[in-house]
Order: sequence, then C-alpha cells, then structure tokens
Amino acid sequence: QVQLVESGGGLVQPGGSLRLSCVASGFTFSNSYMSWHRQAPGKERELVATISSTGEYTNYADSVKGRFTVSRDNTKNTVYLQMNSLKPEDTAIYYCKATFRNAWGQGTQVTVSS
Repeated sequence: QVQLVESGGGLVQPGGSLRLSCVASGFTFSNSYMSWHRQAPGKERELVATISSTGEYTNYADSVKGRFTVSRDNTKNTVYLQMNSLKPEDTAIYYCKATFRNAWGQGTQVTVSS
C-alpha cells in the first residue's frame, strides 16, 4: 500500500528552475530516507538525490551537485526537489522512492529545451 505521487514537472528553458514534489503514504515517512531518481529515454534510471529522515543529511549525483536541492516536510509526508540552472541533459522522468524500499511513484516529466 506504499504510494508515492510526484508532481511539478513541466517544460522549461535551459537555465530555468522547477520544484518537484512527492507525497508519500503507506509507511512511516518521518523515519525513512527518501530519494529522487530520473530516467531519460534509452538510459538507465539513475539516482539523483537522497535525504535522511530528519533532512539533516543529503547526497547528490555529481551531475546535479550545486544545482539541485532536496528537502522534506515530515508534517506533510512530502519530499521536494528544487532544480535550478536546468540543462537539456536534465530532461527525464523524475521518480520518488523510499530509499530502502522497492516502491516508486508514477514519475513526473521534466523537459529542458529552448
């Protein structure tokens, strides 16, 4: 019954910003590490960012470090991904995941194009 619902994707120009949200249910969100992954057509799904249960610790893929920020609001069972300085290579479907559970959201499409 784990459910993860992503939102906030869209079409943006290079250099633009988007803020993704993921609302979680069916598990104890406040005690769970959460991750964002992305998958472009023809490519493997890759880990983008991870955040600890308290939000104190975060990790990022080298490709997004300094541009993306993961955060969470445990009162809302929601994890966020703020994406700045977007590049065409960031184009992908972005998925939310409880880091240590094999459960995925439906994904939200991010397209970066001029």
